[in-house]
Amino acid sequence: MKFNPKKSLGQNFLVDNKVLSKIVEIGEIEHQDFVIEVGPGNGALTEKIFEKKPKKLIVIEKDNRLSVVLKKKFSNNISIVNQDMMDFTYEDYQTNKLIIFGNLPYNISTQILAKWIKTENIDKFCKRLILMFQKEVADRIIAETNTKHFGRLTILSNWKMEVKKIIDIEPESFKPSPKVKSTLLIFVPKKNFYEFNDPKNLEHITNVFFTQRRKMIKKPLKLLFKNYEDVSKKLNLDLKLRPQNLDNVTYYEICKLYESLVK
Repeated sequence: MKFNPKKSLGQNFLVDNKVLSKIVEIGEIEHQDFVIEVGPGNGALTEKIFEKKPKKLIVIEKDNRLSVVLKKKFSNNISIVNQDMMDFTYEDYQTNKLIIFGNLPYNISTQILAKWIKTENIDKFCKRLILMFQKEVADRIIAETNTKHFGRLTILSNWKMEVKKIIDIEPESFKPSPKVKSTLLIFVPKKNFYEFNDPKNLEHITNVFFTQRRKMIKKPLKLLFKNYEDVSKKLNLDLKLRPQNLDNVTYYEICKLYESLVK
């Protein structure tokens, strides 16, 4: 069956056998694990996951054409969900040891990641996520404080996840080849993390800070708190610092204070 990838869906299929094997190895799949793969494409990674014999393998594929391809390739040996991955809910799988794989479409990769991070109880039912991003996005996820890549995505990603870079992947490992490098990351949900009334508050705070990332933090603090000077003293903040000079934990503490003071 001749298949033309859709640019609108960000379809770049991984074909490098060494990289495919590396991804499955990082997953550490055991027989009792439930595995979900988002964006399986033509099933190259799916096949290697299936060989590890997880308890159940579910793939989420939006493209009707690819769902047909996967059905022909795997018959009834896997569960195929023909749905947008942004609409998929994980409520039915929260009693399982879940491993999630994903070669994420570049155009919505950060939206998908944010959805997972904000999923309630993900630390209870998900063992790990093995995800591929455009390298530029991955650099923002794993950025250190005081670097140009540090920002909103860094703070959100590291709130509930321990994140580790595995490898960079060259464009030639895909068909069609993208114009940029990719990076494989592994996310392990933290058992202990800052509890917020609403994760949207963390997103709001980081948005206020990083909308003008070159400005001193005095300005965003004034926008967020009437008593910003008291807040700066309580958190021992130097008002002359820039947003990228604060670490992740400081932003979580700012969010906790914001939720306690701002009604």
